[in-house]
Formats: sequence, structure tokens, C-alpha cells
Amino acid sequence: MKPIVSSIHFSPIKSLSFQSINTAIIKKDVGFEEDRIFAFSRAIDSSLANTIEKDPSERELIHFLTLKNSPTLNKYDFKFEIGMISISKDNKEISTHPIEDKEAISKEISKLEPNLPGPIYFLKNELFPFYDTTNSSNVSNTISLINLNSIKDFNQKINKEIEFQRFRGNIYIKNIDAFEERNWINKTIKINEAEFKVLKHIPRCSATNLKVNSDQADINLPNELKKVYGHMDMGIYLYPLNNGKISVNDELNFS
Repeated sequence: MKPIVSSIHFSPIKSLSFQSINTAIIKKDVGFEEDRIFAFSRAIDSSLANTIEKDPSERELIHFLTLKNSPTLNKYDFKFEIGMISISKDNKEISTHPIEDKEAISKEISKLEPNLPGPIYFLKNELFPFYDTTNSSNVSNTISLINLNSIKDFNQKINKEIEFQRFRGNIYIKNIDAFEERNWINKTIKINEAEFKVLKHIPRCSATNLKVNSDQADINLPNELKKVYGHMDMGIYLYPLNNGKISVNDELNFS
């Protein structure tokens, strides 16, 4: 039985909530279309915010609001549809704003969470998205693929249910042995007509400690991974070799 795509997700705003989709458009050398094309700046002035919006070589992770430095934002869902950003909490919509109204979006976050370090600016860059690994003049994409059976194996070994959403994967796959994906480094895989080079394992950070849609941590997840497996990895990074399209239930093959 071949591995198949179980679900697909993207994060419209860097390092914050993920959004489920049935089909993803793949951009060669970049990643998912619309993935991480927005970001919230953190405690920097308007001049630097404008600079890092346009120039990836000037970006540092500390410049942005993330779940690691601002776990309170894990309480919210951010959705991007038809030119609008909607913000919700506990399945209730709080507000919706056109993406062109950056000031309103920034003010909304500051109003919802006044203790966040400001000022906060809403940033956009479709050409050079705000990938976690982008800190140069070239985009270094972060398409992540995660094996659901690897999560299941981890859950069984620690006797605790860890939701797959904590790992914030772009592509989740099933029908494959736990951690078999660790053997794919430097191989080329194919989903539909889209080809990807498998780059490396994904080390996990403290953001995975947070319960889904909560700012409360209930585990030191990287530490538990280390104790069980001798590493803190869950999933692999993929680099897109061509333009294409992938959908839920597509088979995964090796090129």
C-alpha cells in the first residue's frame, strides 16, 4: 500500500494558525501558494518593519510575533480568503479585514492582546514569503511533511494523546510505517505531478508544547521526543522542484 496524502494545510500568517485546504498550488523553488505571505512584526519601528517586509536578508526571527515568543496568539485562528483576513477564537469570529487595511489588522491584534510587545505592523510579501528558514536574499522554503503513524507511535510510547495539529505540518501522510520518512533524506518524491527534494529532518521547538487553540503548555514535547527517540525531530522538509498541484488522497511515489 502506497502512502497517500491525508490532509493539507497552510499558514497565511507566519508562525501562527494553520488553515486546511483540499488542494495546494506548488510554486517551484518557493513553496505553497499563499503560505506565510503575511507576518506580524514584533517590537520594531516602522522603518525596520518596512525593510524586513521587502528584504529577506534583513529578517531575524526575533522581528516577528510567533507562538514561541507570544504563545497567547495560539488562542486565535487566522484565515485568509478572498482578500480578507478573519480572526476568530473558540470558533467565534471576532473581526474580518481586507488585507489592504494593514493598520486595522495591526490595531486589532494590539487590542486583543495589549501585552504583546509593540509596535505591531502587519506585513505582506508574496514574492519572498516569511518562511521560518528565510533569512537571505533567496527563499528557503519550509514545506513540511509529517507521517501520522510517527505521531501515533510517539503517542503510544509516552501514553499521551498529542494532536497532529501541534506539529503544524503542510502535508500529512498515512499508510506508511512510523518514522519511515527519516530514510528519505536527499531522495526525490512525487505527489501528483509535483516533485520535491527531501532536505532534512524537522527539529521541534517549544511551540509544540501548547495545547491546540490554547496558550497553555501541558508537556515539554521536544524533551519527550529526545527521551524516546534520541532526537527532537518530527517530520521532514521538502523543496519543490517544479510547479504543480497536490490534493488530499494523492499517492506519494519516488521519482
